[in-house]
Amino acid sequence: MDYTAMLITFLGGLGLFLLGVSFMSSGLQKVAGNKMRKILAVLTKNRLISMGVGTLVTAVIQSSAATTVMVIGFINAGLLTLYQSVGIIMGANIGTTITGWLVSATEWASFMKPLTMGPIAVAVGALIGIFFSKGTVKSMGEIIAGFGMLFMGIGFMTEGAEPLKDLPAFANMFATLGSNPVLGILAGALVTAIIQSSSASIGILQSLALVGLVTWNSAVYIIMGQNIGTCVTAILSAMGASKNSKAAACIHLLFNVIGSVLFSVVAVFLFRFVVPALGSSGISTTEIAVVHTGFNVLNTVVLFPFANILVKMAEKLTSFIKDDADEAALVHLDDRLLKTPSIAIENCVKEIVRMGEMSLENLTLASDALFDHNNEKIEEVDSREGSIDLLQGAITKFMVKLCNSSRISIGENKVVTALFHTVNDMERIGDYSENLIESAQFMIKEDLQFSDIQKEELRKMCDETIYCVSNALNALENNDYKSIEKTIKSEQEIDDMEAMYRKKHIERLAANSVDATTGISYLDTLTNLERVGDHALNVAQVVMKRFL
Repeated sequence: MDYTAMLITFLGGLGLFLLGVSFMSSGLQKVAGNKMRKILAVLTKNRLISMGVGTLVTAVIQSSAATTVMVIGFINAGLLTLYQSVGIIMGANIGTTITGWLVSATEWASFMKPLTMGPIAVAVGALIGIFFSKGTVKSMGEIIAGFGMLFMGIGFMTEGAEPLKDLPAFANMFATLGSNPVLGILAGALVTAIIQSSSASIGILQSLALVGLVTWNSAVYIIMGQNIGTCVTAILSAMGASKNSKAAACIHLLFNVIGSVLFSVVAVFLFRFVVPALGSSGISTTEIAVVHTGFNVLNTVVLFPFANILVKMAEKLTSFIKDDADEAALVHLDDRLLKTPSIAIENCVKEIVRMGEMSLENLTLASDALFDHNNEKIEEVDSREGSIDLLQGAITKFMVKLCNSSRISIGENKVVTALFHTVNDMERIGDYSENLIESAQFMIKEDLQFSDIQKEELRKMCDETIYCVSNALNALENNDYKSIEKTIKSEQEIDDMEAMYRKKHIERLAANSVDATTGISYLDTLTNLERVGDHALNVAQVVMKRFL
């Protein structure tokens, strides 16, 4: 027996299987597009709806671990609460059973033979990809090709495992795993933790079952272990995330461990005292899919009423962790969101709005400092300006990653490209606020004061500029067309004020009725406020393109 060839065939099949799952997930997400965001939007305090969302999303991305990682990203980005996450995590365990049913179709649908159906699906998917270079049709090609790779992977794994059925040692191994629940659970957990995919782990088990190697009791205990092993991905993902994100990973672990222990106890009683003959008999791929689905559905039904208790337990276990508040840290963006571009884009907008609000706060404080010469306000603006600059770099870096994602569509890429300009506009507003502070510092140093007429004119222009930026932010955050119109109108008012006040100032200088030294700060302020208005208009125009 050529063990090397057998191992290569099996591992090659596993690789194809994983690649197929990845292709299907990517294609399905591109087809879903903004629907992923809309699905998320239905989340309310109704945990039953959240559970349905978790099931649906996991059915799309083919991995409960990936869904939980996504949930951790949402919590870390402030998109979900811990209580909303419980239903999604529970639903994710149900949604992940889809892959098992796809694999079992090779048994109950005779025309879906892995090494017959697989190549056909790959060929069809590849042809679609060649003749349709963009759009939903191309994404459908990815889904079909991924489906084919998944089937071919199962075929190769089965082919590689075929010779093992004649080895007594391998048969004895499954007999041992079946007779010892702890070993069975550990084996399932270890394999799933290593490959970080419960879908792939189930696929391996089903490919071994196709050649008659797996018994009922070993399959049940291994499946229990797989549900524990799949938590490793979420636990690793939660490292470095917020306290609530760690609590979500803890909920996932508690939910799966408690369920696995409870049902393992039931299985031990069943196989040892009720139907011992069933435990040692062979199990089919369809029966594995039934057990996998049945366990996850029943586990959800049993633990669903205790969801709040799971949350409190997780909060207790993570109570020693402290969240450090940092104004310059990203609040709404997390690399875990890169797997769902439509949601990542929405959160880019949220983070840019947060950055814009910081710039608006600086603009307001800087405007006041021009008149009251308050050093505390000046220091606060200086401090926040550093945070704004750091945020600009962090948001831009995230959006570059997003543009380079294989999951992003052409339309979504255009939106991100426009947002690059918006980030820069928000940062420039912060810079001009800093310029206003420099004018205030100059006047404090030289012990200067604006004249009453200068104060009146500058105050009107400052208020109009703050109003303009505020409307631009509202337009960006809420896609509000009225706010766009207000921003455009306000920016024109600022331009008119700048031209009129500059002309009046020159006339006052000519009449020698105003101090020339204060005039330097006065003119600089007019210029800076007018440019802030320009950047606010740029933001509004980016939003306006969505309505065209």
